[in-house]
Amino acid sequence: MSDESQPLPTAPADDVARVTKEAGSSTLHAEEQVEQQPNGHVPQPHDKAQRPGMPRFTSSKENVLSKFFIGSIDQGTTSTRFIIFDGTGQPVASHQHEFKQHYPVSGWHEHDPQELIESVKTCVAKATATFQDMGHNVEDIRAVGITNQRETTLVWDVETGEALHNAIAWPDTRTKGMVRDLKEKEKAMGLDLTHMTGLPLSTYPSSVKLMWLLQHVDKVKEAYDAGRLAFGTVDAWLLYNLNGKDRRYFVTDSTNASRTMFMNLHTVKYDDKLLEFFGLDRSKLHLPRIVPSSDAEAYGKMADGALQGMKIAGCLGDQSAALVGQQGFSPGTAKNTYGTGCFLLYNVGEKPVVSTHGLLATIAYDFGGHRKPVYALEGSVAVAGSGVKFMMNNMGFITHSHKISELAATVDDNGGCVFVTAFSGLFAPYWIDDAKGTIFGITQHTQRGHIARATLEAVCFQTKAILDAMEKDSGHKLSGLAVDGGMSNSNLCMQTQANIIGIPVDRPAMRETTALGAAIAAGFAVGIWKEFDELKAINQKDRKMFEPDITPEESAKMFKKWTRAVQMCKGWLDPEENSGDF
Repeated sequence: MSDESQPLPTAPADDVARVTKEAGSSTLHAEEQVEQQPNGHVPQPHDKAQRPGMPRFTSSKENVLSKFFIGSIDQGTTSTRFIIFDGTGQPVASHQHEFKQHYPVSGWHEHDPQELIESVKTCVAKATATFQDMGHNVEDIRAVGITNQRETTLVWDVETGEALHNAIAWPDTRTKGMVRDLKEKEKAMGLDLTHMTGLPLSTYPSSVKLMWLLQHVDKVKEAYDAGRLAFGTVDAWLLYNLNGKDRRYFVTDSTNASRTMFMNLHTVKYDDKLLEFFGLDRSKLHLPRIVPSSDAEAYGKMADGALQGMKIAGCLGDQSAALVGQQGFSPGTAKNTYGTGCFLLYNVGEKPVVSTHGLLATIAYDFGGHRKPVYALEGSVAVAGSGVKFMMNNMGFITHSHKISELAATVDDNGGCVFVTAFSGLFAPYWIDDAKGTIFGITQHTQRGHIARATLEAVCFQTKAILDAMEKDSGHKLSGLAVDGGMSNSNLCMQTQANIIGIPVDRPAMRETTALGAAIAAGFAVGIWKEFDELKAINQKDRKMFEPDITPEESAKMFKKWTRAVQMCKGWLDPEENSGDF
């Protein structure tokens, strides 16, 4: 479909921007669904019509905005979604598709690159069909945004577009031995990679995954030596393929580029010193062009399918998208997403703050134009919803993910159990690569419910450790925490979180905030909104607030026991066993 056959009208977009501006910014994925489970052990949160001082749309403004639509591709770790939002931020139609997880060796985690593409196309086709069945026209969708799992690494032949290996997913730990050697190299060279990139050396970033592929996969090394190797994160792979493998749209947005360790956080450009450190020759390696997160031209158009010719106008890594969806546009605002992993982002403004307390520094979002990139501190918990799936798939404690709260509610507390869910080591703020998942405090009294509670609490304790580190780095204590993602559906988990961190937890009714963030980025690019103030009323209805209901002394006692368990879970493997090289 040509540009002429799928226009993006400027006049209606301007009208929408004007209407939303009159309405009035505020401070927001989930793989595993954990249902709300009212029970006698958990006080129920009180409803919040909206945040204090946050306006609502009037009915006339809401009516205008409801006639404008934006599509959002949300490509996550275990599933893909396509959601069509209206101009008020409400989902109108959606489809979700789970895809296969590959674990060829213990500690390895891979995805089929072609299956990622097909899952996106399936979701777009089915959600668009639902949208049309509701009486809407495809032409009413103004643009499409993309949000994606980060750090997951793909390689392909730049001439043929053929993927040369499965994608290595972000939780994969095969590079542990390589990381240990690189840390020694960093010391010997007198470098400070964390200052340059915002990231410490670990198994987490894309850089070490690419190094492993070059050292262990002949097809990858051959393509590199021939100058044909293309590297990208999931966003770059999706954009390249959705544009019909058009190399003009071999691009990545700055939030995703900031997770590779190839980009200098301060210049927002690839850094030759960093590439040299990782042993990469830039003349042999094709890197995606770095562009802003919101851009009407850089991302191209859908080459085929139900939305053929539709502009792709926004792209954000999933956690950045969640911050945007929670409207974390002011320094000092924060969100926590409870998906497969758990990710807490804290807006620090237009200058990066490099952590001295074990956190990551990253680009939060970059809306281009006259705006500067905005930075965030980030803390990452490797195991959140995946811990619930472990209870279901590996241990057989529950039959469905949402049953975890119901099982946990069969007991009054954790019965003395502490579960350090270090399946991939421990991420921020600990960064312990050789930690292993360990349950402490088991006695003859221990029941499945105690371990279920300890599984939920593990995420809450790690969030507390991250918030403490953020307070030290920023000099400011948060007054509240916005939450989203699958585990946030659990009232028990969110009440536990409030108790452990000692501040209110604020949960929206509409929790597809990661996809909403990508839709907002795309909407900005095509003029549906022009300023952040125009978003003040989006997703403010029917929020719930969880207030702490235990004393600070009780909370401190719980956290002290957790800290002791973390210290005891270290060093389970000898260096030879922990090499990660096969």
